[in-house]
Amino acid sequence: MHTPAAPADTVLQLQGISKRFGPLVANDAITLSLARGEVLALLGENGAGKSTLVSILFGHYVADEGTITVNGQVLPPGQPRAALAAGIGMVHQHFTLADNLSVLNNVMLGTESLWRPFSRRAAARQRLLEAGARFGLQVKPDARVAELSVGERQRVEILKALVRGAQILILDEPTAVLTPQESDSLFATLAQMVAQGLSIVFISHKLDEVLRVSHRIAVLRSGRLVATLPSAGASKAQLAELMVGRSVAPAHRVAATAVGAAVLRVQGGAVHGDAGTPLLQGLDFTVHAGEVLAVAGVSGNGQAVLAELLCGERALASGTLQIAGQAVAPTARAFVQAGVARVPEDRHAVGVVGDLALWENAVLERHADAAFAHRGGLLKRSAAIAYAQQLVQRFDVRGTEGSGVQMATRRLSGGNMQKLILGRVLLAPGPRGSAAAAAPPPLIVANQPTWGLDIGAVAYVHQQLLDAAGAGSAVLVISEDLDEVFALADRIAVMHHGRLGPALPRAEWTLARIGLAMAGADAHADVAHAKDTHAAA
Repeated sequence: MHTPAAPADTVLQLQGISKRFGPLVANDAITLSLARGEVLALLGENGAGKSTLVSILFGHYVADEGTITVNGQVLPPGQPRAALAAGIGMVHQHFTLADNLSVLNNVMLGTESLWRPFSRRAAARQRLLEAGARFGLQVKPDARVAELSVGERQRVEILKALVRGAQILILDEPTAVLTPQESDSLFATLAQMVAQGLSIVFISHKLDEVLRVSHRIAVLRSGRLVATLPSAGASKAQLAELMVGRSVAPAHRVAATAVGAAVLRVQGGAVHGDAGTPLLQGLDFTVHAGEVLAVAGVSGNGQAVLAELLCGERALASGTLQIAGQAVAPTARAFVQAGVARVPEDRHAVGVVGDLALWENAVLERHADAAFAHRGGLLKRSAAIAYAQQLVQRFDVRGTEGSGVQMATRRLSGGNMQKLILGRVLLAPGPRGSAAAAAPPPLIVANQPTWGLDIGAVAYVHQQLLDAAGAGSAVLVISEDLDEVFALADRIAVMHHGRLGPALPRAEWTLARIGLAMAGADAHADVAHAKDTHAAA
């Protein structure tokens, strides 16, 4: 798909687009063009201005300066209906479908006036079937959306845009919830669209996909367009450096790690919901000192419940859970006291208390420890502040200039907030609050540890987790990002519909096999003889 589109055949032109939110300049005089039959990838770290730019294009925001033209006609600002009428369609990362309605009803929503005396369902059905056949997006019009797979739901989202006449399609992180096979199917569909003259803005943080799909790449950094370049000949390292403004070294293990004793062991585990509904079933796995076990899967298959179980926020309905050979009460306090270092999925809502000072969040899970509390329970404020200051220095938590560790934690960026959380769980306090070079935590449970982070912060977080495993921690990573899974894991298990498959060495997995497992197929049939040798340790 790397045949350059004709630059003279421009279908979309953004000229000098600027947008400010108070003192924050979200977009700074951005000029971009899109040609007919072209895929333009839009790259940038979290907060670079991508979402603001796309929101202006689709009419959700009004630019402070600049104009947008579609096929030579100026697009009225702040009017989503005008953007739709001009042929601009958008497929969001999180689908906007009504699960209780049929495919046809979802596609028809909003396309007919309430005052129309009768619905033109037959004509709408025909347009849906024709669009599906034209672009290889076959779906059953009468199927209920709730019964469709994730990949099929995405087809419906794309068909919604195409049936309404979209000629310019904006895809926001389109493969975030897809299996590798579903991603390949999407890319084949995009190739058909481009061949028939559609133009696509492709937003993704997955650099391999960007290089595979796009003709040109536009890179935003701090609200500015810092580069536009052909995809052919570009490299992942080059794109990463453009995104963050510096070279980014991938995480690596310094030396091979000797796997130790089982730290976490779950046998016959099941978790039920409030009404007794099974949420997780048949949990049998172990995590050993010095290894990283990664749990992969499409979002919504029970990973969040598993993370809650392993952090003491849910109890087993049956089975056993042991940490270092001991049963642990199903409370967050008991799990913290047992040495479980928790890195939650939602760092803002769960990982920190945003209105508390940085130093208070640094000791949030250890405020009762002797290092930070007197016998009467009063907090040793100076010790806590000293510890937080060393944490900020060791883990390179930036953005504290001026207020230092007294600043409100909510003012940190996502990446720096994650560094604070990592420092809190990895850095043990020593005498009088000094940061000790003590043994790492026995068990680290990291749920989506790099969600929403830029590529530089991702490399940093990965290195910290690998270093912890190298120092003897048992690390369990729950992630929907297969690049992350393969970069970190010694063993990989896949979760599907609340069941966790066998944990096999990373070398025994391929993208095809892991994709089948994520879709619920028996991807392990040809390796059924392979036993989880760690479970017997």
